[in-house]
Amino acid sequence: MTRRTFGAMMLATTAACARPPTPPALPAQEDFLDGYGPIADAGYNLPGIPSKYLQGVNRRMSGIYNGEQGPNTLDVDPFAKFLYHVRADGTTTRYPVGVGRAGRSIRGSATMKLKRKWPGWTPTQNMLRTEPEVYGPFREGIPGGLRSPLGARALYLYRGNRDTFYRIHGTNDLESIGNSGSAGCIRLFNQDAIHLYDQVDVPMRVHIRSREESLRVDPENYERGIELPPKIISPEELLGAGAEEMDRPPEFDFDRI
Repeated sequence: MTRRTFGAMMLATTAACARPPTPPALPAQEDFLDGYGPIADAGYNLPGIPSKYLQGVNRRMSGIYNGEQGPNTLDVDPFAKFLYHVRADGTTTRYPVGVGRAGRSIRGSATMKLKRKWPGWTPTQNMLRTEPEVYGPFREGIPGGLRSPLGARALYLYRGNRDTFYRIHGTNDLESIGNSGSAGCIRLFNQDAIHLYDQVDVPMRVHIRSREESLRVDPENYERGIELPPKIISPEELLGAGAEEMDRPPEFDFDRI
């Protein structure tokens, strides 16, 4: 081997060692559907909704209202798992919802008299009495924020001056939307709860469809979804996160119990 050849080999080796390593491939970015991307709201960072939860009709849509209720009404179909915001011009925005398990959903009509951003949650006396093993550890309530079961927004339903203790609210339990499985309230993706909150005024009539009305108005989606099993969440799981974790969504939703 000549001196010139040896020098050329050393130069090539040095150049190869100096070449920066190829960076690892970054994970693919989620291509969120319009209206369901991440949101920064009141100091909280809401994650986007993965598209797997938004398949088919399980997403927000607008169009002509074909139901039986008058304008300026929230028309809830607990059997097809939809909420319609019926506007004065005959159009509507339809939101997919999660509803209560069999026998636990609100029935008939009510009035939305209050609406709140990032609401806290406290179990009712009936919850504490009937299921103390589930709700007892939370009798003092959960403050508003990412770990509140009421999510980013809540609409409060009344009959006359009496609070029904039923709410239309956001949730982090993404798989529940389009299914039955909560303690009886009406839940939306947080992005939809924020969108609805900004569209409605207090007071507003709320109508909950009967089984017969649902079958008559929307037979195609009648009995959509499944009934999810109860989920029991411990206080440690719900309240044990440090402050540095509070800008991350929880991996559970207490209202599904």
